[in-house]
Amino acid sequence: MSGLFDLSGRVALVTGGASGIGVGICEVLSKAGARVVIADRDEAGAMAQVAAGAAIGFVPIDLMDEASIVAGCARVIAEHGVPWALVNNAGLQHREMLLEGTAAHWERINAVNARGPYFLIREIARAMAAQAEAGPEGRGRIVNCASSGLVGQFVQGLSAYMASKGALAAMTTTAAFELAGYGITVNTVLPGGVGTPGSIGAEGPPPIGPGNRKPPLGYCTPRDIATAVLYFATPAARLVTNQVLCVDGGFTVT
Repeated sequence: MSGLFDLSGRVALVTGGASGIGVGICEVLSKAGARVVIADRDEAGAMAQVAAGAAIGFVPIDLMDEASIVAGCARVIAEHGVPWALVNNAGLQHREMLLEGTAAHWERINAVNARGPYFLIREIARAMAAQAEAGPEGRGRIVNCASSGLVGQFVQGLSAYMASKGALAAMTTTAAFELAGYGITVNTVLPGGVGTPGSIGAEGPPPIGPGNRKPPLGYCTPRDIATAVLYFATPAARLVTNQVLCVDGGFTVT
């Protein structure tokens, strides 16, 4: 059974792996044997994960810059090989009330949370698809981290944020359809509330709303989200694509 969840020797590219949920994803994938490469702007945070053994390398990528994404993906492939798994985890959670909405806020949130992952999927999926004939486990895995806000766990000020995460979830469906013929699966994880530096330090109005309600099973940790990502990345999920797994501590049953 352990082989079903074994990623030994496989390269996993994790965006936003320098902090928050990304740290948990890197740690869990690494413990499963993956050779984790972090894509982030935070070099110090990423290198701390490398030093801790949760990653083997770091590539600077600015998700707001297509050229940076293209160059970063090319570097990952050149230095480490074609990734087996791409985890689109990085994102901004800044809030702005809808009636005070600005184009600048909308563009910034959607550039990082939706536009950036679009280009990452394009670049990495191209490399995955170009590999030799797919084996019984396919050519690769793509996991998109959206938000449990899509099922109601939200607070005020998230119009742009939820639009970006909704786009990311919808992108899973279209990408899963287009990439199935290449043996590439695409799935979505919906993280519940996690007390990360990004969420705690998010800009904007106070986070008032049902998202602050304690779930019956308790609040999530980065590791809880990471284990869901691990499942989608492993041989155990070889026939699972276009699926959504919500890790919310049971929030949706209350």
